[in-house]
Amino acid sequence: MLPISSLPQLLKTILAWLQRAFDATTTWVTQLSWWKFFLFAALALIAGSILQDELFSSSPDEEVVIKSHKRSSKGSGDTNILIDDTGIHFNPRNSKNRRSSTADAASDPADAAEADAQASAVPPEPPQPPAAPAKPSYPVTTNASGEEVHIELPPQIGEELSNAIEEAVDDAAEQKVSRYHQQASTWFKSFVSLLVLALFAMKALVGGKKRAEAETVTANEAAERESMQRQLSEAKMQMMQAQVEPHFLFNTLASVEHLIQVDPPRAAKMQRSLIQYLRAVLPQMRDNALITNLGREADMVQAYLNLLKMRMEERLTVDFQIPDGLRSAAFPPMMLQSMVENAIKHGLEVKPEGGTLRIIAEVAHSKLRVIVTDDGLGFGVVPSDGTGLGLPTIRERLKLLHGDQGSLTITPNQPSGVCAVIEVPYQLSK
Repeated sequence: MLPISSLPQLLKTILAWLQRAFDATTTWVTQLSWWKFFLFAALALIAGSILQDELFSSSPDEEVVIKSHKRSSKGSGDTNILIDDTGIHFNPRNSKNRRSSTADAASDPADAAEADAQASAVPPEPPQPPAAPAKPSYPVTTNASGEEVHIELPPQIGEELSNAIEEAVDDAAEQKVSRYHQQASTWFKSFVSLLVLALFAMKALVGGKKRAEAETVTANEAAERESMQRQLSEAKMQMMQAQVEPHFLFNTLASVEHLIQVDPPRAAKMQRSLIQYLRAVLPQMRDNALITNLGREADMVQAYLNLLKMRMEERLTVDFQIPDGLRSAAFPPMMLQSMVENAIKHGLEVKPEGGTLRIIAEVAHSKLRVIVTDDGLGFGVVPSDGTGLGLPTIRERLKLLHGDQGSLTITPNQPSGVCAVIEVPYQLSK
């Protein structure tokens, strides 16, 4: 006997097991495709039918043995017993012999006709009074209270009567067992059918919820992976921003120091341009925003190009074509700066006579298109001493920010140089 305090705990444990079993079954069913589920249902019904035949149906050999045993126990004749208000009517097995002898007598028509003619020649006798019923030749004993009656029967009749009662009892038992088997077979078939129907309802009703939960989990995992990739890409870009081209800064400071000695006014102008550039770049370095506006990026690039023009002088020509109406357009930070630095470093700075740098912004097919072209030496002419992460990082950031709608295209420029095009969805920055 379990203590009362452990009974709720036992019930709670049983309910927890049932819930886990239900969840496991539901998960398994929902993971199956519909054609696999229907195949499983068909196999389950076939297996249930086979088990039904094996468990609740008797084999033909057993039925033959039972029937032959019954025939051997009954013997050559059938015993007929009828119990009614008048008593017990017993037809012994030799009654067939008496019926056959009567039939033989009736089969001779000539003897029957002669007997009828003799009977018609004799005058009819007057009717006799009914005879008294014959007393039974076997004793009947009744006790004093009249509740118990003992009838002594001849041995042959008693044996046949006992056999007939035993056969009747056996038939009744066999019928009861047959009804039990039939009922159990019906219950088993109904159980299998209800089980398949319950699994179908579970897949149809609960399957949608399970699939939605699985899709939600998958979407969350994908979002987490995408967020980690974006953070990694931003970390790479921030690392590149933090560098701020050290060689460029060192070269600029060295140029300022040299100009202070030979041309102080020009040194002061370069210093002002450097301060303007740092004021534009440093807030961008501290800001972790994923999207900025094109005007802010253009101002930073303009300050950078002013410094370069003071260093390269007539070797650098800049053509800036960014309309004022597009300065408020959303644009990823530091991308334009990276493209301009690549054009200067790999194309124009290494070219003795320099060249022209063009920066164009336009809207085409609901996309903001920013084009940076140069007529320098182009990629691959001069070996690069950089990390090589600039353009791949830009492509990765565009994919993370805009998916298939963002792209970076690098093509050769005519007659020389490189043409780089960034396309992003056109929208106003927030």
